[in-house]
Amino acid sequence: MVVTQENAAVNGGGRRSSRQIADTLRDRIRSGALRAGERLPTQAELAGEFGVERGAVRQALRALQEDGLLSNVSKGSPPRVAGPAVAAHEGPQPTMVALAPRLTDAFAAPHVRIDAVCLTAQSLIPALGEPLRLIHDGRLRPRRVDVRVLLPSRDINLAFPVSVDAGSDDDAVHQRWLGMRNAQGQVLQYNLQALRGTHGIDVQVTFRALPFTPPVKLYLLNGSEALFAYYTVTRRAEPTEDGTLEMYDALGSESLLFSFERRAGQRDAAFVEQSQKWFDALWETISTDLTLS
Repeated sequence: MVVTQENAAVNGGGRRSSRQIADTLRDRIRSGALRAGERLPTQAELAGEFGVERGAVRQALRALQEDGLLSNVSKGSPPRVAGPAVAAHEGPQPTMVALAPRLTDAFAAPHVRIDAVCLTAQSLIPALGEPLRLIHDGRLRPRRVDVRVLLPSRDINLAFPVSVDAGSDDDAVHQRWLGMRNAQGQVLQYNLQALRGTHGIDVQVTFRALPFTPPVKLYLLNGSEALFAYYTVTRRAEPTEDGTLEMYDALGSESLLFSFERRAGQRDAAFVEQSQKWFDALWETISTDLTLS
């Protein structure tokens, strides 16, 4: 990357702390402005760009190396952006833990594209909290956000959640799920569309209905990463005004989320590509319009 006067102007005047320098470089790596294997500018060039001493630059580079984003920081030549082997994510983690940092990375792109297949938006809402906070802080600045979500239709007999005693409380279980599906979808839509008024971001959030219960959840981020998890069906009791409701339900937030990235090799790239084709096919063929109400 060549340091230009435009870059210096974008970063603003005044001396930067090592943390601010690290945050700026981190955003460049996550957005793809600095790609895996690419050399960073020299410490002298970075010091000139940010108007700081080289010591502040070295601290920032070490912090990025500790995050797994840079390699060869301690050597004489400029460090490189880490490839998949160096910057690889930890092993699969529960959806509620793993989804937030991946969405945060995705929101570093100028055009954010998120496609999701899930039972409800239960995991998406808290996971979006961090990228939304960073947008409000001015640290993430996407220009456009497109979100498409496939959810089960209200008109089908769900495979889960269902009553343990088949038929006895199925309507109560179904209405409970439907209320959650609609309420969570509306919250998701409101939180994202609010970015139009607060930050002038072009936001589109669209839902469509599936004619079946998805046995897995899938998140596709910017066409470059697929996050995949199996729904784990278990028996549990839900307290109600009339007692308890015994049902077979899915623990979506606790399901382990597996990450596949295009840049991680041919196998992962093929999984991302096929997952996107699968989603697009469902979206364009057998899914139907969905109004949350």
